[in-house]
Amino acid sequence: MVSFTNLFTAGLMATTALAMPHHMHRDVHPIHKRSSTKRGAAYNDVSTVSTLSNTGTVTWAYNWAFSDSDLPTGVDYVPMLWGAKFFGGWLTAIESALSSGSNYILGFNEPDMASQADMSPSTAAGYYQQYITPYSGSAKLISPAVTSSTDTGKGLSWFEEFMTDCSSCNITGLAVHWYGDSVDDFKSFVQKAVSTASTYNIEEVWVTEFALNADTSGVTDQSTAADFVNEAITWMDSQANVTRYSYFMCADNYLLTNGALNTVGTAYTSSSA
Repeated sequence: MVSFTNLFTAGLMATTALAMPHHMHRDVHPIHKRSSTKRGAAYNDVSTVSTLSNTGTVTWAYNWAFSDSDLPTGVDYVPMLWGAKFFGGWLTAIESALSSGSNYILGFNEPDMASQADMSPSTAAGYYQQYITPYSGSAKLISPAVTSSTDTGKGLSWFEEFMTDCSSCNITGLAVHWYGDSVDDFKSFVQKAVSTASTYNIEEVWVTEFALNADTSGVTDQSTAADFVNEAITWMDSQANVTRYSYFMCADNYLLTNGALNTVGTAYTSSSA
């Protein structure tokens, strides 16, 4: 589930203009220090990322596209090939991203959903081999990001079918999204994702979107969401196979209010979470 505010425009600009990622050099003085390098920012508006990164607890970011739009110093950009509509500008743009320091590539966005990248597992495997696998010598390759749906042919079952045709795709990480109603359900799903990944000798699991169902269109209750975030990220930081994660999302009404960290954002970026 993705907020498409500015997404199509940003992706189209990257496709047509073949924007070359580069990082702004800023003097950033972190407020907090944290040993974890797992925490990331999922964003549409790059200006919001510095609010998180200035805390010193966010080390990477992605924007459902493949142009980094001048991320703050110290935040690694991870390009994503969202889906088929962005194939046109991919080859030149990914070369630029890799030459600018990107070390990972994210696969398609929720291909198990008709409203998102919408691909069958076999179709996705073919596209992955064509557009992403050739860069396995230059970056670590993360799978298409599947939903937490338990419906037949969706979620982790979609991924398992995908791997039947993509066993030689050189995938090093499984990306998942989760939306649900409790932190216990969240932990259970992520544990299942880790177990599923291990079946294919994949040691990394990335949770690139997660939030309570009530907060998919904006946080409805700051206290409830903050409690969920605190427990979820503390637990993920303790899980060796969960190597990166990003809350949905770095934007006003989610982690921010009027451009500043709100209660949820403070919980997400806390050095003691």
